[in-house]
Amino acid sequence: MSEANLPYYRPDIGDAEIAAVTASLRNGWLTTGPCAAELESAFARTAGIRHAIALSSCTAALHVALAAMDVGPGDEVVMPSLTFVAGAQCTRELGATPVFADVDQHTLSVSVETIDAVVTPKTKAIIPMPYAGRPMNAAAIVEYAHARGILVLEDAAHAAGMLDRGHWSGTLSDAAAYSFYATKNVTTAEGGLLLTNDANLAERARRLSLHGMSRDAWSRYSAKGAWRYDVLEPGFKYNLPDPLAAIGVAQLNRLGAMLARREEIAARYTERIGKLPGVTLQARPENGGDRHSWCMFVMKLDAQEAGITRDALIETLARHGIGSSVHYIPTHHFSGYRSLAHAPLPNTEAVWQRLISLPLYSTMSDTDVERVIGVLAGAIVGSSSPGEAYVAS
Repeated sequence: MSEANLPYYRPDIGDAEIAAVTASLRNGWLTTGPCAAELESAFARTAGIRHAIALSSCTAALHVALAAMDVGPGDEVVMPSLTFVAGAQCTRELGATPVFADVDQHTLSVSVETIDAVVTPKTKAIIPMPYAGRPMNAAAIVEYAHARGILVLEDAAHAAGMLDRGHWSGTLSDAAAYSFYATKNVTTAEGGLLLTNDANLAERARRLSLHGMSRDAWSRYSAKGAWRYDVLEPGFKYNLPDPLAAIGVAQLNRLGAMLARREEIAARYTERIGKLPGVTLQARPENGGDRHSWCMFVMKLDAQEAGITRDALIETLARHGIGSSVHYIPTHHFSGYRSLAHAPLPNTEAVWQRLISLPLYSTMSDTDVERVIGVLAGAIVGSSSPGEAYVAS
C-alpha cells in the first residue's frame, strides 16, 4: 500500500511537555524531586484522593501496594487472566498465589459473581481491572470484599480520566495502581502511580518504593535536607525521575482535551463499526455517573458472521498500514503460568480469541479514523464496499 503507516498508538506530546522536560533538565535535579512531588499533588487533587506516590511503572505500583498489604506466602490474590501479566507476576514474587477469575463477557472485567466463584479463606486481596477504561462498578466489588476482610487493589492501568459511579479508581478501594506507559491516556514514557486514601498504606508503599529508606534523595540533598537516614525494611527501587514526572504534569493538565478527542473517536467507531456484521462492542457504561476513559477501543469478531477470522482481519489491517493489537493473551496461556491450577474460565477462553484493539488516540485525525473504518468495512462486507473504495483512493 502507498498510504502512510497508521500505528496502533502515537503519543500526544506537544510543546507543553517539551518545555516541562527542558525546565526539569535545567533546574539541576534529575532524580525524584520537585516535579515528582508536583505530579503526585496534582494527580491526587484531580482524583480527589489523599495520597499519591509516583513510581517507575504500574507494575511497581502493584508490587509495593501488595507488599504494603502484607501479601505473602500462603495468600491468594484474585485477578482476571484477561489482563497484562504484571499482577500475577507481582503476586508470585511475593510468594503468594494468583487465582484467576473469569470476566463478564459484556464488560470484559471481573464482577462480584465471577470473583465469588474463586474466593477461598486464603484470599487476601483482589485485583480487579476496568478493562479498556470502562467502569466496572468498583463499589460493589469493594463492598463484597470488605465484608469478607479482603483488600481491593484496582489495576487502574486503563483508568486515567475514568469515572466509576462518579469516582476515580482508588477512591473507594484500598488502593489503585495507574500506568503512565506510552500508550496510556496520561504518559510519562515509562511510569506509574499509586493512589490511596489509607495513610498507613501510603507511608509504607512510599518507603518500600526506595529500598525501605526513611528519607529519599530529595529530603536528604535539597536545601533543607539532612544526610542521615535509616533503612527500616527491605524494599525496591521504583522511584520516578523528575524529567519523566514533568511530562506527566503537562499531560495531566491536558487530560480533559485529550479525553474529549478520544470520546469523539470512540463515538464514531461505535456508530459505524458497531453496525458491521459479526462485530460486537464492549457494553456501554450503565450508570449516569460513569465515564469511559477510552484507553482502548476493542471489538469482538464473530468469524462466521463476518466472513473473516480475527487473525486474518489483523493481517488485512496491517496490509493497509494500520496497526492493531490483541488485549490480552490470557495469563494462564503463557508458558510460565500454565502450571497454576485455575477454575474454568469459559468467557475468557471464548472472548480473547475474538478480540481486536483498534487505533484510538487523541492525535488521530478524522481521516485516520475513516481509514480504519473503511478497511474494516471492506474486509467484513466485501471489497466492493464504500469503505474499501475510500481506503484505496
